[in-house]
Amino acid sequence: MLTQKRCIPLDDYTLSIVINCYCFLGRVDFGFSIFGGFFKRGILPNTATFTTLLKGLFREHKIHEAQGFFKKIIYEKLCVPDKITYGTVIDGLSKAGNTSMAIQVLRFMEKGGRCRPDTAAYSTIIDGLCKDKMMDQALSLLHEMIEKGIAPDVITYSCLVRGLCNLSKWKDVEKLLTEMKAYNIVPDVVTFNILIDALCKEGQLADVRRIFDKMAASGLSPDVQSHNILINGYMKKMKVEPAMNLFQGIRHKGLTPNVVTYTTVLQGLFSVRRYLTAIEAFDEMRVAGLKPNFHTYTVLLDGLCKNSHAEEALQFLHKKEVDGVDCQITMYNIVLDGLCKCGKLDSARHLFYSLSSKGLDPNVTTYNTMINSLFSEGLLQEAKVFIKKMGDKRRCVEAFLSLSDEKSGYLAVFNAIHDSFRDCGNDPSLLKIVEKFAPKMGNNSLNVRERGSYT
Repeated sequence: MLTQKRCIPLDDYTLSIVINCYCFLGRVDFGFSIFGGFFKRGILPNTATFTTLLKGLFREHKIHEAQGFFKKIIYEKLCVPDKITYGTVIDGLSKAGNTSMAIQVLRFMEKGGRCRPDTAAYSTIIDGLCKDKMMDQALSLLHEMIEKGIAPDVITYSCLVRGLCNLSKWKDVEKLLTEMKAYNIVPDVVTFNILIDALCKEGQLADVRRIFDKMAASGLSPDVQSHNILINGYMKKMKVEPAMNLFQGIRHKGLTPNVVTYTTVLQGLFSVRRYLTAIEAFDEMRVAGLKPNFHTYTVLLDGLCKNSHAEEALQFLHKKEVDGVDCQITMYNIVLDGLCKCGKLDSARHLFYSLSSKGLDPNVTTYNTMINSLFSEGLLQEAKVFIKKMGDKRRCVEAFLSLSDEKSGYLAVFNAIHDSFRDCGNDPSLLKIVEKFAPKMGNNSLNVRERGSYT
């Protein structure tokens, strides 16, 4: 081995580092291979090594394997788990939605006596319960930890506040905030952001402004995420001016707008048809050295198309291809839809047929867009060609079922689908189409029903 040639000692410390690297890279299987080397060399793994492997299994969502490995550690007494080990298992189980098993681990800690549950362990499970909307159990666990003398912290309460906000239980939120004050637990920026986000989703923007003021009174300054949430709230209510004032004032507060900030602003500006201002914001973002992400690009393309600038969106898409940006099929679907809706069917066709040269496969949405457009233009024969191109029976059915009810020519397209299914027997997918569209086909409905059954 290279380590032996270079006289690098193969002790538990060195091997544990290698295992940690493999687990971090998502190759816990290699980590276990190195783990086997411990025993071959007569080296006893320490608790940290076992914990690293557990963390690697949970990170790769190998929950069953992680549970089995943890049980093996306990029953065979391979090591003495510490708080980090238990915390790793509780966190992994809770994030996987297996809070009942996480609670069992908590109970085992209590009985074991060597390593008692702490605030972090309780908070992790409470967070999992809140995400699963099991608020009664979460609040019960909060009261349990208080009774046992384990002090909840701001993280514990923030998890509960988020859970209650998601269920719009505002009175319970108020009680919880009052309880925090009684225990001298001061809400932090994360807590306030949870409240701001929930209130924005409820459209209670006046209350959000009061929370902003309350943060300042508490000695806390709203961070970039706070601003992003409120900007998004204003934009969704079409209150563009206050949103833009907030956006333009971010830097004056010593904060730097991030990609989420600009993407939120773009989406809002496009929604009120302020196309030029949106483009200026996008250019400003690039000048600031921020790299647009996938969501930013989809917002930009969608905004251009919905503001009757589909050809500009197409040019932008081509430019991104040249720049080496990974333009996924979703982006092409947006532009295809925009071109079709503004009557640029030839450009849409050209873009569709260029997909294969870009290594992209059309999906259901791609075909739906083209078929709907051809249908609207009365080009039924070409629509039939696209249906046959789909090949996949399920995608073909989805495309047909997505057609708007007011469109005409159902029989022609149905016949095309029937021809594609000719050898499929008594197909339930085809009968599903018959059930939806036979009433719309008038005198042809009997013929359609007969063709829908092959027996």
